[in-house]
Amino acid sequence: MNTTSQFISLVKDLFPQKNAISLHEPVFIGNERKYVLDAIDSTFVSSVGQYVNKFEEMIAKISESKYAVATVNGTAALHTALLISGVKSGDLVISQALTFVATCNAISYIGASNVFVDVDPKSMGMSPTSLSNWLKKNSVCKVNPETGLKSSYYLKTDQRLSAIVPMHTFGHACEIDKIAEIASEFHIPLIEDAAESLGSYFKGKHTGSFGSVGVFSFNGNKTVTSGGGGAIVTDNEQLAKLAKHLTTQAKVPHKWDFFHDSIGYNYRMPNLNAALACAQLEQLGIFVKNKRELAAIYSDFFKDVDDIDFMPEPPNNKSNYWLCAIRLKNKSRRDEFLKETNDNSVMTRPAWTLMTELPMFKHSIHDDLSNSYEIAERLVNIPSGVRL
Repeated sequence: MNTTSQFISLVKDLFPQKNAISLHEPVFIGNERKYVLDAIDSTFVSSVGQYVNKFEEMIAKISESKYAVATVNGTAALHTALLISGVKSGDLVISQALTFVATCNAISYIGASNVFVDVDPKSMGMSPTSLSNWLKKNSVCKVNPETGLKSSYYLKTDQRLSAIVPMHTFGHACEIDKIAEIASEFHIPLIEDAAESLGSYFKGKHTGSFGSVGVFSFNGNKTVTSGGGGAIVTDNEQLAKLAKHLTTQAKVPHKWDFFHDSIGYNYRMPNLNAALACAQLEQLGIFVKNKRELAAIYSDFFKDVDDIDFMPEPPNNKSNYWLCAIRLKNKSRRDEFLKETNDNSVMTRPAWTLMTELPMFKHSIHDDLSNSYEIAERLVNIPSGVRL
């Protein structure tokens, strides 16, 4: 029996209740039904209700942030985070090419353009070295005429560099403390795309709490889910209030009058989704413990395999292991592994297509992206759900 066949047998033993084993699916073992029915009985099923408030309180506490704002999904959260951070049409926003497309879509919604820097081979998130090198070669700091504050500008076009958006890939935190230092040095706001890393810590601090703003996702495939949902977290009261205002159609509070003072968005999380999310958040510690145990099993399985490396959490991390990942020796071996596992009802998938390979972002500014290309050619995500 070859290694791939042995792996298929292992996964089927780990998830015996499933005929076809998915990459990650929700598990409902707590108060989900109770809270959702309670929300229905309350008749507050839309964007106002006790569970929305409770969800925001829970997320703020978990992420070690002062404020949290619930949104309809993670992309809406990121779009709003960019807006409240001052990103404007024509600006440049620095991110990474190895990410889910939602990161770059949210930047594009504003009319800003992406700049892609390489990732670190261990965390698979933004490399602080690549970020620093690119900024030193390609930016100049001067006073922003609109705000009177210092900002960095792209040397070739004089476009403002209005945000840095690292993404914590597959739940592993990047070296976010170093990225925060670089962002401060170059006077660029830091927005953490922590969509995948709820329950992950870097140097004992929860992801999403290092930048001025952080965002999370609660899509159906995340560690905990609200079906669809997102959240913005921040320690800045003014930013939190602005986020709440913009995501509720920019309506000025009044008992009966409808007055809106700016362009707003219908980005509110319904109370029904929040009820589901609250029940799921109660299980977060159990889910993360379960997923870390699974990662340890995989790590032990692959430790003596010559042509496959399990991707462990990087230094200073306590990862939620949202999606476990392995790296094979080359693209050909990767494709063989993908075919054999999926043909045997064990879902595996490659990394996302790099953003620079997509038609809408292929002309974006970027560095050499050597680590990103190497990871994209060799990486495979393997079943990573909570085992019952």
